[in-house]
Amino acid sequence: MAQILNLLMLLTSIAGLAVLLTRRTRLGRWLALGGTLAVWAGLLGIAALVGVPPDNMVTFLSRFLITAGTYAVLTLGLNIQWGYTGLFNIGVAGFFGVGAYVSAILVQDPAKMAVGAGLEGFFATYYNQPFLVGLLGAMVASGLVALVVGFATLRLRADYLAIATIGIAEILRLIATNERTLTEGNRGIPNLPQPLHECLVRDLTAPVQTPCTLSLWGLELKMPFAPFLDPNAYPWFYLLLVLGVIALAFVALERIARSPWGRALRAIREDEDAALALGKNTFRFKMQAFVVGAVIMGAAGSLWVHAIRFVDPQIFDAISRTFLVWVMLIVGGTGNNRGAILGAFLMWGVWSVADFLNYLLPERLETPLGRIDVASQLLGPLRVMAIVVVLELILLFRPRGLLGEERVTSTLIEPAPQARGRVQPGPGPKPAEAD
Repeated sequence: MAQILNLLMLLTSIAGLAVLLTRRTRLGRWLALGGTLAVWAGLLGIAALVGVPPDNMVTFLSRFLITAGTYAVLTLGLNIQWGYTGLFNIGVAGFFGVGAYVSAILVQDPAKMAVGAGLEGFFATYYNQPFLVGLLGAMVASGLVALVVGFATLRLRADYLAIATIGIAEILRLIATNERTLTEGNRGIPNLPQPLHECLVRDLTAPVQTPCTLSLWGLELKMPFAPFLDPNAYPWFYLLLVLGVIALAFVALERIARSPWGRALRAIREDEDAALALGKNTFRFKMQAFVVGAVIMGAAGSLWVHAIRFVDPQIFDAISRTFLVWVMLIVGGTGNNRGAILGAFLMWGVWSVADFLNYLLPERLETPLGRIDVASQLLGPLRVMAIVVVLELILLFRPRGLLGEERVTSTLIEPAPQARGRVQPGPGPKPAEAD
């Protein structure tokens, strides 16, 4: 019963977001939000009646929303590169991983990395800075890597650019694996601090809560309030942080899409030679879009590692950090920021649904080919197959994605009468009717 209720919470979240993103009126958006919250409350009430701990459902929901929200930020970064500019970047995992590692190194406390004798030289240097420093550092580092990569690859086109970027991502993965004094190698960096956790979450064992102190490049900043949050409520604070980053990225990219710069990017995507003939420096525009997209991907990497509190070279996994992100963008709608967000939540929902099979299938299956461990051997392929099936259905029946690219890219342009659903008569004389 608990898994059924969790699945209903997941489906309600995706459906509510879909309605929220497709409503054009403020009233419609508030109704979508209120309806989603009402269904959540109803499901929690049912859980209490049937003996299912509501706290477990709330924890599942917060984790799902945080992870899907992080993917939404990552998909928005890819959207400006591919959706707006037509840059075939298959190295998404590389910029995501750079942001993750830089943020981890900047924020990690050296005291949490103490080890026994003989391993003192293994661990890298950490700076114990606030999360905001780590987030900004991740964005800057990813942007700088994109700048270097762009000079080497952006003069390539189509498939050649894809091959080059996936090669760069693999190089970064090998660096993270072998440069142990920089990244800890395969050991990874554990126990990463979460933003303001010590300042917000109260210690249940301490009778008196005292304000915490933040360290910022040697300066000690004492918070004006004592910790007050319950430990189970902190994920919702982190979710608000993720939603804030999504909102900032969404607003920025929407302004870009409706600006002359954004329209120049679309012109380059449609016909680079024509844009070049009109006097546009296409290389400069592509470089700018490539760097902006990488900056957003770096922010997603920072959000990811501080949510799971661990980073290792698996962060560069091409299936879940590149292929899945491309599917999210294609399903939601290339060139549409709302579609990118919707596709991220929808496809992460499909990816997560496979976990529910753990409770429907036995732990092991006996087959003519031998014993199959369901969790480690079956669920992974089933998850990828489900993603591929959804992608094929979208390509067959909605090739532009669920939402598709908007036709009007400027608030100064009046939509055509056909776009409003009917033809308006002009001020001039009516045309003569044909015999």
